[in-house]
Amino acid sequence: MLPNSTLHKAFPVALLGLIGLFGFLGLALSPMEAWCQTPDVAPTSPATTSPATEECLGCHASIHPGIVEAWQASRHAATTPARGLKRSELERRVNGAVPEGLREVSVGCAECHTARAEKHAGSFEHNGYQVHAAVSPDDCGLCHGEERRQFAANVMSHAHGNLAGNPVFGQLMQAINGSPHLKEGKLSFAEPEQATQDQACFSCHGTRLSVTGTVTRETVQGEMDFPIIKGWPNRGVGRVNLDGSLGACSACHTRHAFSIKEARSPYTCKECHEGPDVPVYYVYAASAHGKIHAALGKDWNYEAVPWTVGRDFTAPTCAACHVSLLVDTEGSIVAKRTHRMNDRLAWRLFGLVYAHPHPLKPDTTIIRNGQGLPLPADLDGKFAANFLADAAERDRRAKAMQQSCTACHDSSWIKGHWEHFEHAVRETNEKTARITDIMQEIWAKGLAQGPGKGPGQGGNLFDEYPERIWSDAWLFYANSIRYAAAMAGGGDYGVFEKGRYHLSRSASELHDWLELRQLLTNAKEP
Repeated sequence: MLPNSTLHKAFPVALLGLIGLFGFLGLALSPMEAWCQTPDVAPTSPATTSPATEECLGCHASIHPGIVEAWQASRHAATTPARGLKRSELERRVNGAVPEGLREVSVGCAECHTARAEKHAGSFEHNGYQVHAAVSPDDCGLCHGEERRQFAANVMSHAHGNLAGNPVFGQLMQAINGSPHLKEGKLSFAEPEQATQDQACFSCHGTRLSVTGTVTRETVQGEMDFPIIKGWPNRGVGRVNLDGSLGACSACHTRHAFSIKEARSPYTCKECHEGPDVPVYYVYAASAHGKIHAALGKDWNYEAVPWTVGRDFTAPTCAACHVSLLVDTEGSIVAKRTHRMNDRLAWRLFGLVYAHPHPLKPDTTIIRNGQGLPLPADLDGKFAANFLADAAERDRRAKAMQQSCTACHDSSWIKGHWEHFEHAVRETNEKTARITDIMQEIWAKGLAQGPGKGPGQGGNLFDEYPERIWSDAWLFYANSIRYAAAMAGGGDYGVFEKGRYHLSRSASELHDWLELRQLLTNAKEP
């Protein structure tokens, strides 16, 4: 629990220069304006802003008006956790033992950026306060405890570690992000610089934050000391925070509005899920659901809690299928809210190398297939079953997803769609297995360095030309087919636009490469 003395004593000097370095404080201007701009807040008195947060307004309202304007129009500025706790269960957005010091005031800059200061390695003394730049899920969990627990069990919260801690993925990143070098006529890729990694894969997966020192900056209030945080700024979904927590709520609810409307928009998911490896947004935009959203979505109510199917919106966005609390027009629950995004997912479509049942644990670095690789399936397609959801669990998750479809579709439509989807999973896995057979023959003949431990083996699986053909097949083309099938459409994404046409062409290209290389090798032999 945060003592009132920590949260509510006045700043002797405004927090000048703080946002200029980090861009992190969410500030309020007029609580009355904020209340008026939030139509779904009960028309009672406007929320009280704490003295600590009020002290921030003196300067930052003019220095950082974009942040201030976003915050003052937010629900955080307009109401209090105490009011939220009084709402009906279906309307409630806060839960758990909200600390007393937070209950009766709007959630402002001090409420977020001085919370749990002792837990944050990046906290620093600033005019009598311990302030931290990177607000973490554990900070948000003070008011949103259930969502915090769910997200902690979600594979997305472990996105940094699952990528950084997997040596096979490390090889893929090296082949993509590393600088190419020629040595004795052979091309290789150097280890990527960390700055490159952070700007590339870890921009979505999340960086690892660490304090590397302090810097003194000249501000309008004189010299001030600030921590130097390696890996910042970043709001990747699996960011490793300075309090040890994993994730960034701002990946979906960006600062400083923290808008549920924004989080429910497909454009939010597009930021990381647009392909070609995970072409979710493009498939959605080309689907019937996406077409309806493009035509009618401007008139939908994205802020209602709960979200009423047919009244507030007429076609699902990503959030409707994976996250949101949905009810029908009678108020009956269609789907429960969850921040463990795979609660409604039986299959993990992202090919590694094959689509596979979802991992049982969010930490996927513990997975080992039958070949000892940290992958959910052997290279021949056999699943690492001990680490993955079994048939009963897949059925439970499938029914949870299908339940959200019932508000608009009858059982025959849902059954037929699911059969088509699972057919696509089997089909793409079978085709990937045949293409992988060719790749394994290339490795076995020593024409490329494979994953084994024998002579000439144990190399990077992705840095040679035939390996690029092979990985494109499952990383881009098989994935595109699966997502097109899963999302009830997507048009050419399942066929010519990175779909079946390209998958079959990959098989031909890889086979032809093998034959040509064998001919050239035989021609060189005496």
